[in-house]
Amino acid sequence: MSGVITKFAVTSMVMWMAPVAIMYGFYYQVFPGVSQMSSSAQTLASGFLAVISVNLVIGFYIFMAMKETPHQEPQPDPTFLEKAKASINQPTSSQGSDDSKGKGKVE
Repeated sequence: MSGVITKFAVTSMVMWMAPVAIMYGFYYQVFPGVSQMSSSAQTLASGFLAVISVNLVIGFYIFMAMKETPHQEPQPDPTFLEKAKASINQPTSSQGSDDSKGKGKVE
């Protein structure tokens, strides 16, 4: 279970950091060739790449979740099973038929 939580935490951090790093790289012209782009082209490119990076991280997380094999088959709770079996085996109190109380009778 802790492995799942760790994967979720790491994926969440990457999903936050990747678009911020892309926006930072475009703003401070860290990536080569960005300095020749116009301001509006830089904004559009950085925005599109940030959105694509988030979608890639989500896709990777889904892929990893689908690839993961369960460690064991799910088992029902033993106390729940005991109570369920006891309630099934418990005799039910049957009352007389409703017709004896006058329902459905015409007098």
